[in-house]
Amino acid sequence: MQTRIGSVGSLEEGKDPVITTRTSQSKTLPLRALQLFGFFLALCIGFSIISIYTIRRFGIYSTVTTVKSTFVPCAEEPNSLDHWGKPPSSLLHSMSDKELLWRASFVPKIKKYPFNRLPKIAFMFLTKGPLPLAPLWERFFKGHEGLYSVYIHSLPSFEAEFPSSSVFYRRQIPSQVAEWGRMSMCDAERRLLANALLDISNEWFILLSESCIPLYNFSVIYQYIMKSKHSFMGAFDDPGPFGRGRYNYNMVPEVNISKWRKGSQWFEVNRKLAINIVEDVTYYPKFEQFCRPACYVDEHYFPTMLTIQTPNLLANRSITWVDWSRGGPHPGTFGRSDITEDFFKRILEGRQCRYNDQPSSICFLFARKFAPSAMEPLLQIAQKVLGF
Repeated sequence: MQTRIGSVGSLEEGKDPVITTRTSQSKTLPLRALQLFGFFLALCIGFSIISIYTIRRFGIYSTVTTVKSTFVPCAEEPNSLDHWGKPPSSLLHSMSDKELLWRASFVPKIKKYPFNRLPKIAFMFLTKGPLPLAPLWERFFKGHEGLYSVYIHSLPSFEAEFPSSSVFYRRQIPSQVAEWGRMSMCDAERRLLANALLDISNEWFILLSESCIPLYNFSVIYQYIMKSKHSFMGAFDDPGPFGRGRYNYNMVPEVNISKWRKGSQWFEVNRKLAINIVEDVTYYPKFEQFCRPACYVDEHYFPTMLTIQTPNLLANRSITWVDWSRGGPHPGTFGRSDITEDFFKRILEGRQCRYNDQPSSICFLFARKFAPSAMEPLLQIAQKVLGF
């Protein structure tokens, strides 16, 4: 019995410590949880206080709120007609000449435009650098916005400094060096035409130099060009040594001597002929290879090609007056002392030519070459003599 009681007693004694331990743990656990919660609460409050202080002290809040997403959506193909009807927003591009000429040769098959198209004249200036007569041209263009566009081909190294209010501001096209009498000169002219063709509203294209001036006001010139049935490119058959004498028989069969023509470098062409020039891959190789000094390609390439393709569209005369009376390879240059009323009378009066197959006394719309020193007297006389 004693043993059993002892066993029971031992058993009962073994139970008591267990019960006591569980009671002690149940009291300790809530206390630790409360302590841990209090620690985290204090930590959060401390972090909040530090954040508020940092925001007020260093302005992090304003930085965070102005962060913008750097996500750039993929460029989408323009699906609006405005993309085709409006001129390029910038003349700068990364196209090669081959790509540019290809792009400029696009021609819509439907002749009627699905938008109001106001035809413009593209004035294309082929120059080495500055435009010393720019103030005169600024006055000429003033008040006729929307009827013209301007393009400048200069040496690649030249950086123009026209004010933002100028018609010449940011009108330089990507260019390359052009050498007089060589194919690079025609390349520059094609480059000007191609860039101007990217504006669907350009209907007529006039090539000018930095020494050219207008002989009439803008309205007279615009109406003269617009109403003409022909484009003004000199293309005549010169049987002498400086005409047919420059012909190379290696140019057959594409170019026969009977179609060999000579003309002034300074021309005006309509959109159809401009496209003919930039899309040409037939005559270009022949002239590049077989018309080199003393064959001056800029005097023969376009006149000959267009005579072969579209002779009925050419007036066979230039509208830019030059003075060859002094002799030599280049025309005369005029400075300050030459600019008088009598000087312009000799240019404008007593002329006879054909305009729309009818006799006309207005034969020249532009003149060259004028030196920078002519600028001031030209501005003084322009209103009275030139009409602007």
